[in-house]
Amino acid sequence: MTEDDLTDEISDIEDRIERLAEIAERCRKYILASKIAIGGGAALLLITILGLLGMGQSAALGSIALVLGGIVSLGSNVSTLRQTESAISAAEARRAALIGTIDLRLVADTPMKLV
Repeated sequence: MTEDDLTDEISDIEDRIERLAEIAERCRKYILASKIAIGGGAALLLITILGLLGMGQSAALGSIALVLGGIVSLGSNVSTLRQTESAISAAEARRAALIGTIDLRLVADTPMKLV
């Protein structure tokens, strides 16, 4: 491989890492929303069971659905986040390996510029 090919491949890997990082951030947001849904559903169920706000059976069923939906969403997004973080690690390792194969030159005798 030529140095230009390596540079292009490293650039492609960096683009992939950026896309994966966006996916990971989106998963973290959904995980937070899922935790909020679980907590809100549990609180609503408790309020309904204690009869504090006079809500009926539909509120209890809705709160149970909210808790279950939050649990499902949480599990799905945690799994996706783990897979995405694993893919990011693999891409970073590949990028490091490619950078290691480039024959870098040390430039020692250059004049220093003051900015």
